[in-house]
Amino acid sequence: MAKSKEFSIQKIRNIGIIAHIDAGKTTTSEHLIYYSGAKHRLGGVDQGTTDTDYDPEEQQRGITIYSACIPFQWNEHTINLIDTPGHVDFTAEVERSLRVLDGAVCVFDAQKGVEAQSETVWRQANKYQVPRLAFINKMDVVGANFANVLAQIRERLNGHPLPLTIPIGSGSIKESHFPFEGIIDLLDMKAIYFVGDQTGKEVEKREIPASCLEEAKKYREEIFDVLSKNDDKDEITSLFLEGGEIPIATIKKVVREQTIRQLIQPVLCGSGREHIGIQPLLDAITDYLPSPIDRPAISGTNPKKKDKIESRKPDAKEPFAGLVFKVISSDHGDLFYIRIYSGVLKSNSRVYNAAKDNKEVIGKLFHVFADPSQREDLAEAYAGDIVAVIGLKDATTGDTLCETQHPILLETISFAEAVVSQSIEPESSADKQKLIDSLQRLCREDPTFIFQQNTETGQMLISGMGTLHLEVKKHRLERDFRLKVRVGKPLVSFRETLRNNIEVEGECIRQAGTTNLFAKLKVQFSQIPIPLTGAVSGAVVINKLKPNVLTPLLATAAERGLKNALLSGEYGYPLLQVQAIIQDATMDALASTEIAFEAAAADTVSRALRGNILILEPIMKLTVHVPDEFLGNIISDLLTRRANITRQESNGRFSEIEAHVPLAKMFDYADKIRSLSQGRAGASMEPHSYAPAAEEIVRMITGEV
Repeated sequence: MAKSKEFSIQKIRNIGIIAHIDAGKTTTSEHLIYYSGAKHRLGGVDQGTTDTDYDPEEQQRGITIYSACIPFQWNEHTINLIDTPGHVDFTAEVERSLRVLDGAVCVFDAQKGVEAQSETVWRQANKYQVPRLAFINKMDVVGANFANVLAQIRERLNGHPLPLTIPIGSGSIKESHFPFEGIIDLLDMKAIYFVGDQTGKEVEKREIPASCLEEAKKYREEIFDVLSKNDDKDEITSLFLEGGEIPIATIKKVVREQTIRQLIQPVLCGSGREHIGIQPLLDAITDYLPSPIDRPAISGTNPKKKDKIESRKPDAKEPFAGLVFKVISSDHGDLFYIRIYSGVLKSNSRVYNAAKDNKEVIGKLFHVFADPSQREDLAEAYAGDIVAVIGLKDATTGDTLCETQHPILLETISFAEAVVSQSIEPESSADKQKLIDSLQRLCREDPTFIFQQNTETGQMLISGMGTLHLEVKKHRLERDFRLKVRVGKPLVSFRETLRNNIEVEGECIRQAGTTNLFAKLKVQFSQIPIPLTGAVSGAVVINKLKPNVLTPLLATAAERGLKNALLSGEYGYPLLQVQAIIQDATMDALASTEIAFEAAAADTVSRALRGNILILEPIMKLTVHVPDEFLGNIISDLLTRRANITRQESNGRFSEIEAHVPLAKMFDYADKIRSLSQGRAGASMEPHSYAPAAEEIVRMITGEV
């Protein structure tokens, strides 16, 4: 377990390990922690003994489900390392981690290259402007191809990879005439081998093998070509052109600057399984990835003055501001993970929750070592650090904590829409309330997990990012909450939107007891175009009333009524991409109340949606990796599933297919692809977009079958 040293913000590195599933993230993370000295025994994913996969479900499945944060020391730096999941069902863990990190290491499989989730996490890193390194892992496997992965990063990710180490050989001793045995450091032009006690802990530098020398020189020259192209300060260009010796410290300084500016992504290589190349990766993390002080000041709005922009520099002398990015529910008090952007956070202090407009108590303050039960108490924590606290009552993921006298509201974290639902019920009716309470706790932890209860039928519905996501939640209910539950078959989470734009007038003219109610509202409803990819939005309400048409209270009531009525459409599914603009209103000084205008707003929605609904279904982006002899079978099957094949590439004896497929057609795909390829093909899916549902689905939903 790492111990805190004297705090220096320049020597903090908040980094994440991101990648496609099975690229070797957790094995890489485990080696980083082991070589740093933060643990004394190297764990393994297959044995369920890694520090970051602490949850029993992770150990059983051999995959990462929950992002885990571990602080450790290397080269007098403190590295806060977050190992993230690779499976698309748990992409929320990646999203919230990248939102608060300063840098990332993107791990690639040397044989498979850029895979579907590689593209997703790279896109997420672009979204949050996170500088990154690339680590090409598994150089010891059959078919490992360093140059091919570099080409895919350029072509498919639009990246700018710059190799700083290259492999000596590739593949395993049994299957390659020139197996992977070490790496070449292109800056000091030395071969590096990893020896000692069968864990590669000792690093040995030797002369570069003659067979690799020409290739190393070519790659080294490429470093100077790329750095010179981006060298605005002329720190390296003139020395390179003059043919003089360029100090390694100068090269590293320029590489660091260009990495932070996201002009390049330094590339290293190795094999976690064979214990090769990890120490140079640790060096690269401290040498090239940014400290909190290298990142721009964080900006937000003043919650008391909405149009005023506030900013906070990463400085302990600034007013405190932090973002809650993760919540772990516990019987002994919820644990809240916070990225501190400015100022100092102290235990037993009070802070302002700008999102909820209330005050919260910081009880205890910790550094957490992956498993939340392993904690180190802190009296205070400073700008740039990542900590966990207990004591908060109302905070949720994405909330901003700050000083009451210096309020700031940071941009919250946006998450993808849930696409799969299942009915759920307790085996014993006596456990119904316990199930509801437990589901609410799980929703509090995971913003992509949704629980709803039909007030008329009493049916409970859980929704998430995929069948694995919901299966993990079911197991948690059984294991952690000791509940026996039954779940229904997976269902697609459809959505509704407007078919045609429409302007309607709604009203509330009636008597409630002895009170007259009166309100009229004119609203323009329109469809916001559905994006071809990326996030969709729900309903947006805009008030364009002229001044003095309504009192502020009545105008707010009309907006509130519209927002509530637009939560679901005509058939009970959430509404997407709908805009409601309040054009005009009529009030009566005696009979107009907030209740009346909420009712009038609901009436406008009812009139606008009646017979004017377009049902949408989720479309998935599917990537299939298949041996060429089974390619025809796979393509034929995809076409029966209404797939639109968007890309097909051949790589040796394998082909990769990319397609957009309705989720409704994909629930049996894992079994089908195994039978079609004798178990040799692999596939991954992620949410892509929404599109008008097929006619048979529409008839089923509307009851026209």
